[in-house]
Amino acid sequence: MGKSSQVEGNVSGLNQGAVLWADMARWFGEDIRSILSNIKAIAFREVEEIRLRVGQPLLVLTSDKDFFISREGGVCSPDKAYLVNSEDLASALERMTHSSVYAAEEDLKKGFLTLPGGNRVGVTGEAVLNRGQIQTMKHVSSLNLRIARDISGRGLKLLPLLLGADGMFCHTLLISPPRAGKTTLLRDLIRLISNGVSQLGLRGQTVGVVDERGELAGMWQGIPTYDLGYRTDILDGCPKASGMSMMVRSMAPQVMAMDELGHRDDVTALMDALRTGVRILSTAHASSLEEARKRPTLNCLLEQGVFERLVVLSRKHGPGTIDCVYDLETGRIL
Repeated sequence: MGKSSQVEGNVSGLNQGAVLWADMARWFGEDIRSILSNIKAIAFREVEEIRLRVGQPLLVLTSDKDFFISREGGVCSPDKAYLVNSEDLASALERMTHSSVYAAEEDLKKGFLTLPGGNRVGVTGEAVLNRGQIQTMKHVSSLNLRIARDISGRGLKLLPLLLGADGMFCHTLLISPPRAGKTTLLRDLIRLISNGVSQLGLRGQTVGVVDERGELAGMWQGIPTYDLGYRTDILDGCPKASGMSMMVRSMAPQVMAMDELGHRDDVTALMDALRTGVRILSTAHASSLEEARKRPTLNCLLEQGVFERLVVLSRKHGPGTIDCVYDLETGRIL
């Protein structure tokens, strides 16, 4: 490549990065929007989180570094960074809820909002209780915007380990601590199973996705942002427990996929779904098999032998690092 081509490529990359920063900045008020739009020292493709905390410096996180950001959009020390104020949070919340915080109460009481594209915003503040149950959140003090990524092909090397001797997809649980890439990997596996992989002799299968938090498909007005495959049906914004039974009755999937399994009601619905012959692909929070066994709902499923494969992910070599794959039927590490 000649020097002129390299320069053009660099300029194109910078321009694209500026566009992506500006697109993400639209969810914030004027001050934060201006700051994010002026960031040049951090490549947007490397950003995982943007964190706002009242009275604390504006923070941008990549996979291995935290960056404090100045009013001019530069990287700086904490004492020179822009201090987030309550108005910044109120303005962001107004945009993220499309000026209707009341309409977003169902999500707020769970501690998160989902933006178009599957980007997820963690929310903390003062919980409003009714008979001991969280009804909503007020006086919001922190927002954590987690950038959703779609990386195709990541599951291709893993998939052969998730097929049984008969070529059938095995009941599989992906576990990892937060920010270790389990949702990204799950999304890619859904796409591969749905489309089929000829080199593995895997025919495309009907996949039912119960996307309770809207992160897998990134649905916006009924249209998925992410490609989940030719044979995938998506139930968006529905609790997993009721969504599983709905999906089985209405779409008869061969494989059922969901993110962040763990509620007691999920276990009951999953056991009912298994009786129909559907294969299960799910994720859960845990950093190891031992830790998964300490969670009552997961241990219940593991003790009953529901899952045939367990994949442990970490961030050792970046998000999506596969630490090991267990064959739970034999106890072997594949």
